[in-house]
Parts: sequence; C-alpha cells; structure tokens
Amino acid sequence: MSDSNITKRALATAMKELMEEKPFAKITVGDICDRCGLNRKSFYYHFKDKYDLVNWIFYTEFIDSLRLSDYRNGWSLWEDVCAYFYREQAFYRHALEIQGQNSFSAYFSEVLGRFLLAFSGDIFSGIDDSDSEFYVTFLTDAFLASIMRWLTEGAQIPPEDYLHQLRIISENLARKVLTDLDTLADDESQP
Repeated sequence: MSDSNITKRALATAMKELMEEKPFAKITVGDICDRCGLNRKSFYYHFKDKYDLVNWIFYTEFIDSLRLSDYRNGWSLWEDVCAYFYREQAFYRHALEIQGQNSFSAYFSEVLGRFLLAFSGDIFSGIDDSDSEFYVTFLTDAFLASIMRWLTEGAQIPPEDYLHQLRIISENLARKVLTDLDTLADDESQP
C-alpha cells in the first residue's frame, strides 16, 4: 500500500472512531488529525474537507470493490449495499444524518441514482429522458429515505428481513397498480 493510501486510511479510521463518539458537526479536522497523529497539512493534501473524507470512506470500502456485471439484478446489489451498511451501521447511522452540500446523503443519493439507472433501464425504456430523470429521482429518494430510517432507528431488523419487507411492498404496490389499471381500462371500455 502506498504512503498516500496509508495516510488516507489512518484519517478514515480516525474519522470512523470519532463519529462513534460525537456528532459529525462537532468533529473538526484538528480532531481527526490529533486522533491519528497527522497534521492538518496532510489532511488537506488528501481531502478538501471532512465531508470529502466521509464520501471517500464509502467509495473505497464499498463502491470501488463493485463490478456491476457481477450482479444479476438490482436486488442482488441492494442486498450487498444493505449488508455493508448493517456491518458499518455505527458509522453510517451518523453519516446519513449529515445534511447540506457535499453531505454523505447527497453523495449516496447520487450513487444510488446511478445504480437504479443501471438496473432499471428496461423500466424506463420508451420514456422521454427528461421523464426518466424524474422517475429515477423519485425511486432514489424513496430508497434513500427508507435506508436512512432503517439505519438511524438502529437497524433493528437484519438486512435480509429489511430487504424482504422492501420486496413485499414493491411487489404488492406493482400488483395494485396493475389491478387498478385493468379496472380503469375495463371502466373506459364500458359504454
């Protein structure tokens, strides 16, 4: 591992430890550097701010190891996302509470949107590009809100059960929409 990666990992470890002890807003770059014995210059050489460090942690620990071609569908990828968040829930519970520009939730939303687009292209085929952006944003917001609630409430059910519930609601919603559309079509065909 290069010296640069050793330094980044040390900063990341310090950030994760500090986020278990106190809110993100109260953590300073000085706190992070003190925790791992580095100076502020080293921090700013690698990261523009503490938000960048949090996003880098997710990227290197999860995103960087992904190969989307290894997944048969979006659900199998979502299983891995949830399992990872569950294992690292002490950190991500706090990371998802960060709001504002450059926040982890904004970064994760962007990544999640790309995942949805990659695995839901067939759902959006034949839809105007400007409309598909609306649908991806809607689904991204729904999944983000759901996972944030699951984690910030302490992930009281394991990821397998959480995903099972997501599948059930998704399947039931799809069935209800199809039934309603069939009923609407029947009503419109009546004189």
